[in-house]
Parts: sequence; structure tokens; C-alpha cells
Amino acid sequence: MKKAFYPRLAADGIRKNRQLYLPYLLSCTGTVLMWYIMQSLSVSPLLKEIEGGATLFVILPLGKWVIAVFAVLFLFYTNSFLVRRRYREFGLYSVLGMSRGGIGRIILWESLISSGISLAAGLVLGILLSKLAELGLLNMIRAEISYRFTFSAQSAVSCLILFGAIFALLAVKSLIQVCRSNPLELLRSENVGEKPPKANWVFALAGAILLGTAYWMSVSIQNPITALNYFFIAVLLVIAATYLLFMSGSVALCRLLQKNKKYYYQKHHFVSVSNMAYRMKRNGAGLASVCILATMVLVMISSTSSLYFGSEDALNSQYPRDTQFTVQLKDLDTALDGSGIARLHEDLAAVAAEYQLEPQNQTAYTFAEIFGQLDGSSLNPDYTSVFAADFNRIRQLVFVGADEYNRVTGADAHPAAGEALVYPYRCDYAHDTLSVSGLTLKIAGRAERFISIPDAGENIAPVLILVVQSLEELRPLASARIGNGTAIMLLKHSFSYDSPADRELTGKVFVRQRDMIFQTHYLRNGGVALSLSAGCKPLERDEFLSMYGGLFFLGIVLSVLFIFAAAVIIYYKQVSEGYEDQKRFTVMRNVGMTKKDIRKTINSQIVTVFFAPLFFAGLHLAFAFPVLWKLLTLFNLNSLSFVLIVTAAAFVLFSVFYALIYKATAHSYYDLVSSSDGKAA
Repeated sequence: MKKAFYPRLAADGIRKNRQLYLPYLLSCTGTVLMWYIMQSLSVSPLLKEIEGGATLFVILPLGKWVIAVFAVLFLFYTNSFLVRRRYREFGLYSVLGMSRGGIGRIILWESLISSGISLAAGLVLGILLSKLAELGLLNMIRAEISYRFTFSAQSAVSCLILFGAIFALLAVKSLIQVCRSNPLELLRSENVGEKPPKANWVFALAGAILLGTAYWMSVSIQNPITALNYFFIAVLLVIAATYLLFMSGSVALCRLLQKNKKYYYQKHHFVSVSNMAYRMKRNGAGLASVCILATMVLVMISSTSSLYFGSEDALNSQYPRDTQFTVQLKDLDTALDGSGIARLHEDLAAVAAEYQLEPQNQTAYTFAEIFGQLDGSSLNPDYTSVFAADFNRIRQLVFVGADEYNRVTGADAHPAAGEALVYPYRCDYAHDTLSVSGLTLKIAGRAERFISIPDAGENIAPVLILVVQSLEELRPLASARIGNGTAIMLLKHSFSYDSPADRELTGKVFVRQRDMIFQTHYLRNGGVALSLSAGCKPLERDEFLSMYGGLFFLGIVLSVLFIFAAAVIIYYKQVSEGYEDQKRFTVMRNVGMTKKDIRKTINSQIVTVFFAPLFFAGLHLAFAFPVLWKLLTLFNLNSLSFVLIVTAAAFVLFSVFYALIYKATAHSYYDLVSSSDGKAA
């Protein structure tokens, strides 16, 4: 036998089954391309040269490994479908006398050819498009554009190793899948009947309960930290419920439709409902996968685009002024005395004067800060027990004297001695008193206005702002300590201002002022401060854009990959069902059903099945929105209407892509079932 016999058979098999192989090759090529782009970007030397590049070096590798894991799952699915559709052909080879070893050689050669094409095309396209992706990323983060082309040999080698291993596993799986089967079973695989599925009401009810539980968790959770803790639990519940409902609940729904005589006994519904009920148990997993992929796309693109387009709002929330300094004071007496703080202000003003910079909108006030676990109206400030207990009840208490609160916010607050006005931030507080280590304050009402808390944007704990008559009210807490000797209360002073100068000069003044505080106002030099927290909005803007732009870029890349995967799954489902339904619709034409009736029947079937994943994906997104919104507030997004608009736009845009996929796959299905000889019309 000639050496080229098996390679030629393998090449002919790919060519003759191009309707099946083309989507598979595109899937393999697309995953290779995406992975190379993410890998090359994650090691790009250009990112080291831009502001915020360090953040991208953390974000981009996450996308690389998500694509790698997804590639394994997705390619195994598409390969399994491909091999199943070839069963009859391999069975015919076996009946004609070809040994299992010969069939194995054909499979190996097909695997070599397909993997070679995929790796070559994926790498070439990845190398060519990596620069375009890099330019897109740099444009997103508003960095300086560089048209210098770089090739990452390390990324190419890593790609060959990773996908070479994946394709080798696919080849082994295909060999086992075919060679273990009986030749006659392979030959008759397409004619094997399937038992009519029974409606499993237990599984359907379980799916409904799991989905209801996940939805209830999303809408009932009020605390952002609790939302963060339970988000992944809710995701797992939704995934499990989706599969149960599509695999068992859909069969139960079809059975109910069949019992509705007015609906079922119509020529357009009779065939479509019967077909759906017959195959839904088997294909429900595919529809559930499409639904989960669609939900992932909607959640990713809506959240990352909200972060990206709302990055300026988030930056302003964390840095209300261009420059801000927060020093931790030595003790309560230093905070109440104020002379050391006055000298600090004079030194800061002197530095600004050196650069002829006149600060605007200056804000300065002193406050006390306590972290702890809130149990009802009592706060436990012992860190050793706090973090071992329920993290969801962690609160940050911020105490501000009434005089400074009124001066900064323009409010008119006058709490009496032993009283406090409360302003809850990211939480609620409905108790009449608040107790901390023996000090009990009566809650006299709600504070009128919010006062910007330094570093509140970086802390995920909810905040209770408490306006008291004077910080002297906190004297009983001044000497309080937890078990390891750490003071429970920190005294801090915040000073911030806006700069009329450009980014460069503002940054220079900020750095000089920060260094001055380090040199003259630390405890080791006899100053008033123990530590310093400082931030400059113009300098931090690049870091924000890098983080949110990197997440948005990652969301776009993964969304494109998941949309393509959903399209391939739908295409294979339609082609598979088209081959199965050819003979049925041939019989229907023979008994008088017109092409118009066939098309209406097909539309009834496809529309019902095809748009079910989109409907449930939209439903999942709607119920996930409350918890997503709470998570986004941890990133300092404060505009609910803005996030709602972005989420709605994401759903509409995705629906358009989904409708295009529907149009293409519906046409393929119709071509298959409307041909009498088994070939596309």
C-alpha cells in the first residue's frame, strides 16, 4: 500500500466534509490567534515604557489563562461533534476491510493536517493582528502610540507547545472514541433510534428552585462585601439551574404544549413541538452552554465597559481634589491642639509658592477612624476576632467634629454632647445608639451631607460617618487597645486642593510636598505625624486608565471568543438536526406539505429553540444586575443610571449579533431539510 494512501484519504475526508471541518478549523485557528495575541501583549516590552504598564502586566496574563482553559473545553466539544458525524464513514471503511489500525492512521493524519493548518493560520494571523490589538489597547488607555512592530518568539514557542499538547490530546481522544466502537454500530450510527424522552419534573423543579435561589440572593443582598462573597456561589447556582432547565425543564414544557390541543394541533406547531420534545433532552446541554456563554458575554462587556467609560467618575470619587495628603497624627491631644497641623499647612504652602502655584478649593479637616465588626449597635474593634468572624459586618467609623464638618460641607449640624449625626455610606444604619469599647453615643438623626473620606474609595468596607460635637467626645477611646496592644482609634488629618497648573507641574509640586512631609513631619524627626497617605489625581489617571482599559480590552477579547464559540455550537446543532430531519421533511413533502409550510414549521421550531438562550441570558443579566451594581460601587462607580444605560446597550448590541447568527444558521438548516437527496438545495 502506498505511503500516501492514508494522508490522501485523510485530506479527501476533510475536503468532502468541509461543511463540518470549516467551523472546526476556524475554531482552532481563532483560539490559537487569541491566545498568541494575549501572550504577546503580556510580555510586550512596549508596555514597560508606558505609565500604568505594570497594571497591564497583571491583567493580561489572566486573559491568557482563561483562553487556554476555554480552548481545551471548547475544542474538545467541537472535536467530539466532528468525530460523531464521521462514524458512518469510518464504519464503511471497516466493513470494506480496513483494520482499526488503518482507521487510526486516517484519524491521526486528519488530526495532523487540521492541527497544522490551525497552528500555521493562527500564528500567522496572530502575529499580523497582534500589532493591531496593541494599538487598540494603547488607544484605550490613551497612551502614546508606537508603530514599532515586534515579534515575540517566546510567545510563538509557548503557543506551539500549548496547542500542540491540546491537539495531541484531541487526536488520542478521537482514536479511543472510534477504535473502541463496533464497526456495525458505526455504520448504523445515524439510523439508531432514540427513545422518546420523558419529562423529568424532579430535575425541572430542582432547576427552578436553584435559579430562584440565585435570583433571590442577587436582589436581596445589600452589602457590597456580601455581594462579593456570594457572587460566585450565585454564578454556580445559575449554571447548574440553566443546564437542568434546558435539559429537563424544556422537555417538560414541550409536554405541556402537546397537551394544549389548540396550540399543538396546528400544522406549524405540530411538527416543531414534536421535534423539539424528541431531541431537547440530548441538545438541551448545547442550548444551556449557549445561554451560559451569552450570559458571560453580557456580564463581562457590561461591567468592563461601565468601568472603562466611567473611569473618570471613579477617579473623581477616589480623588475629589487634584492633590491630597492624609497624615496619621500622634494622638488625640495633637489633633485637638492644632498647632502642629498649622505648621504643616505653612510648609505645604511654602513649597507651592516655590513653584508659583496657587492651590484652589483647599479642604482640610481632622477626623478619627475606627475599624471593627458591627453587631447591631455595638462595634467590636478587636482585629483578631473581627477577621476570624463575619467579614460582612466590617464597618469603618469616621468621627468628625461638628465645626469642621460644617466648614467643609456647608451644613448646619449641631449635635449635643453625647450625641452624633450619622451618614451611612454603602450601608444602612437604623439603631438609636452606637457603642464602641464603653463609649455610647445617641444617634440624633441623619447628617445632611457627605464629607469626602480619604482612602474611602480604596477600602471596600462600608462607612458610617458620625458628626459629633467635638473630637473631645472620643477621649474615652484615646487609650483603648486591642489584644496585641494596637490602638483602636486612629487620628488623622486630611489636606487637599485643586491645581490650576498642568500635569507636569502639578506632579512636581506634589512630589516635593510629599518628600517634605517625610523629612520634617514624621515622629522620628519630632513631627506631628506617624504615617502619610498621599495621592495626585493627574498622576493616578494613567494608572486608572491602564487598569480599567486593560479590563475593557480583556472583556472585548473574551466576549468575541465566547460569541464565536456560541455561534459554532449553534451551527453544529443546526447542521446535526438538519441531517436528522431530512428524511422526515421528505416524507412530509410527499404527503402534501408545501415549501411554504415547511419554512413556517422550521421558523416556528428554530425561533422557539434559538431565542430561548437569549431570553434566559437576558433574564440572568436582569437579576444579576443588582449584585453587579454593588460590586461596581467597590470600584467607585456612583452613577446607577449610567450603568443601566451601558448594560441595556450591551444587551441590544449582543442581540443584534445573535440575530445575525440566527439568520445564518437557520438558512443552513433550511437548505439541508428542504433537499430531497440529502444535499443542500
